[in-house]
Amino acid sequence: MIVHPQTLPDLLGSIRHIHEELTDQATWAINISLTLRNWVMGYYIEEYERSGSDRAEYGERLMDRPY
Repeated sequence: MIVHPQTLPDLLGSIRHIHEELTDQATWAINISLTLRNWVMGYYIEEYERSGSDRAEYGERLMDRPY
């Protein structure tokens, strides 16, 4: 709902509210994107380490360690 501020404090409050809400939404979207980016990069690295033709033999043992 759009509210038409009648006073300067109302205007400033409306601007502050919109700024805070949209900043929160942008932060949430960025966090999702960065999480997905990191997951996909990790997946690609693991796939390369497990089946890349130029990897060292010890790499297979390292990927299976529980820590």
